[in-house]
Formats: sequence, C-alpha cells, structure tokens
Amino acid sequence: MRDDIDVLVHEVGPRDGLQSIDTLFSTQAKLDWIRAEAAAGVPQIQVGSFVRPDLLPQMADSAEVVKEAITIPGLTVSVLVPNLKGAQNGIAAGAHQLGVVMSVSEAHNRSNINRSVDESIESFGQIVEYRNEVDPDRKVTISGGLATSFGCTISGPVPVADVMRRAEQLLERGADRLSVADTVGFANPKQVRDLFEELFRTVGNDVAVGAHFHDTRGLGLANAFAAVEAGVRELDGCLGGLGGCPYAPGASGNVVTEDMVFMLEAMGLRTGVDLDKLMETREIMVRHLKGEPTHGTYLQAGPPLGFIPATAA
Repeated sequence: MRDDIDVLVHEVGPRDGLQSIDTLFSTQAKLDWIRAEAAAGVPQIQVGSFVRPDLLPQMADSAEVVKEAITIPGLTVSVLVPNLKGAQNGIAAGAHQLGVVMSVSEAHNRSNINRSVDESIESFGQIVEYRNEVDPDRKVTISGGLATSFGCTISGPVPVADVMRRAEQLLERGADRLSVADTVGFANPKQVRDLFEELFRTVGNDVAVGAHFHDTRGLGLANAFAAVEAGVRELDGCLGGLGGCPYAPGASGNVVTEDMVFMLEAMGLRTGVDLDKLMETREIMVRHLKGEPTHGTYLQAGPPLGFIPATAA
C-alpha cells in the first residue's frame, strides 16, 4: 500500500454496481466514470468481471475497459474472475489484480458458480499456477475471495472456523491477499471485529486483507469501522451505493464510497481521495443511470463546518 494513505479505498462500482442493475453502461460511459474517479484520487478500481457475456451482458466489454483503464497513471485495475478461463482472459487484458470469487457457504457457492467449495479451492490453485507460469515476476496480484463470511441467505450462519479454514487453504495455494465479504448483508460490528481479529491471529499480520460490506440492514459503515478497528486497511465501496446480491432480497446495495471516504477522513485516516472530485464523479455516474436508485448521506448534508480532510491536512 502507498505510504501516503492509511486506508486503501477499492471502488467496485463499475463491476459490482453495474452488474446488479438494468442500465447497460456503454464502454465510454464506464471509462468516463473510471477516469474521473481515478482523478479524484481513488487508487484502485474494480472495472469489470470476466464471465460469460450471455450470463452477464453488463460485463461483456470488460477486456476493452481493462485495456483502457490500465493506461491511467497510478491506478490499480482489478477485475473479478470465477474460474481459470476468466483468469486467463483477465491476465491477457492486462489487469493488475484478479479477485477470484468463491463462497465459504457451500450452498451459496453452488448457487453462484455451480461448484463445491473444495472444487473452487482447487480451481484457485490452478489460477495461481497459471499466473506463475505466464507471469514469473508475479506482477499480477491474485486475491482470494471469501464471500458469505458472515452469513448466507440459503443456509444461515457461517461458522468462523469455516472462514479460517478456507482462508488458510487459499494462502496455502498461493493467494497474495484475501478479501472477506459480507455478501448478503448479515454482519454486525461485533461479529466483524471478532472475525477479523481471529483471522489475523490465524494468518498473521503480514497478509493483506480487504473487507467488502453491503448496507442491507443499515450497518455497512459501522461494519467498515469495526473492520478498521480490527486492523483491516483495505475497504471496498461503491459510488452511490449501487449493487447488491441477487441472493439477498431487499438488499439496498454496497457501502457508499463517498460516505465511507468521509468517515475515514473525518477519523484522521488518509485515503488520498478528494471528496469534492469524488462527488463530481458521482454526478457522471448518475447521468448514465435509468431510474436505478442511489444512496448516500454525504450527498445530502455535505461536510460539517470547519471540516478538514485528513488527506488535505
């Protein structure tokens, strides 16, 4: 992570947000969004996913988006991949980071990617082996995803021991980092703190760990705060709170990036993000939406009197 920031904000809207709505953004509209958000100082953006275009037409242009996004100075370009084929396509396009998706919940994993969790673990190892073969210098980061780490709409509670076991298996197979997700919005702050404290006890403090929260029951920011308190220094967010999960009925979307940036900056934690420019980026995004709701409270209230962001200070 850069020395001039304390918490890395990873924008996932161009992937997680857009794949969950009806509006089909053009490639140019996606790139306008990505360029503006990078100019606002967001250091890492998930710009697409390499899945079958017939299953997810919103992501059909991911290769083209990646090839343009990697030309933006200073931006780390990440993508989501479900399998080896997706990883091969992501690497070929030039992505800097591959997020390999799998769920800790057996039922959710089978519903989402039609595999057992053990099969996903083995596939992850194959992806790492392929990366090592074509990229011996390991310039491409492989992130092991741990979706439904806090609960599952299909099978209910997910034991912490299961999360720890899967995290260890991903690291044993070569994961460069871990991404722990409250995919369906079950988590509460105490649960978040307890899980991440146990995770760092299990895998050590040298492993990069990111957190991904949804605001399904209004606890997204509180959970992000609890993760930071537990030692997490990489947080996912989505501009305007777009997105959600098809397996979480009533979900209101991801944690709002701009609200999260304000919270962190107000706490004295540098994100490197200019909030004014971030709000201008939100306007660019909203112009392309066709009636989909957006969320966020910083938009409504703005900064408090005398507010000085930690990044500016």
